[in-house]
Amino acid sequence: MIKEYLFSASDGEKLSVTTYFDEQFFFGKTIVFVHGFKGFKDWGFGPYLGKYFANKGFFVITFNFSHNGVGENKTEFTELEKLGKNTFSREVRELNELLDAFRNGFFEGIDPKGKIGLIGHSKGGALALLTASKRNDIDAVATWASISKLDRYSKRQKEDWRNKGYFEILNTRTNQMMRLDLSILEDIKQNENGSLNLENAVENLNRPLLITHGDQDLAVPMAEAELLYQWSDKSKTELFKLFGTGHTFDIVHPFTGTTVKFEKLLDKTTKFFIKNLN
Repeated sequence: MIKEYLFSASDGEKLSVTTYFDEQFFFGKTIVFVHGFKGFKDWGFGPYLGKYFANKGFFVITFNFSHNGVGENKTEFTELEKLGKNTFSREVRELNELLDAFRNGFFEGIDPKGKIGLIGHSKGGALALLTASKRNDIDAVATWASISKLDRYSKRQKEDWRNKGYFEILNTRTNQMMRLDLSILEDIKQNENGSLNLENAVENLNRPLLITHGDQDLAVPMAEAELLYQWSDKSKTELFKLFGTGHTFDIVHPFTGTTVKFEKLLDKTTKFFIKNLN
């Protein structure tokens, strides 16, 4: 069963949510998927992973952050102005509010006291870690090709950004120029030693963590996965390397089908959550 929801955040912004559920297989555990930059819940593997984990017995929540650039057209970027004003802090807050809504029974027919696992892809991996480290009700976290640095810009890029008041990134898939406002840079700078300190978040996570990464990832180097692992509690963490694949595990958008590497990732992630959510 696939259901669509519209969730209102505390500031009135809307989050588009899709859930996947198969009553025949459900065993009471929930997985929340957190997308990354230039990602969205219906990108490439999004609907496929929702159905996959539902068939494995999980209640699956996928969603779009309010400022991810995707609006009513679920598969393209039509809200670039909002994307430009997005921040890490906004997305951490929205993820927390969605998790609180789950705990308060927002999703009908699902026990709000059940165990929850987070999956974060790319930037979403960092968001999942930052969020889980401050909550007691997240039972396990899996990262897919996660970043380990929020500040990904050179000194020269940041100087140019401050001089112009914006920074532009080309989306090579759509050929759209994505303009980021100064608010993003300022948010990272203001909170790098506090709420957005990823090293502290990983060190303080204190629950099972699966770090997965492709060795041919050109967007986020394998070294970032190794750094996350370095910060982690080794007794609770596994670093799983996928060889011969990149940032999206050979999946493209629009979705043209699964791949051997992505199936391997899904199988590994499933076994991790079955073990650690029971």
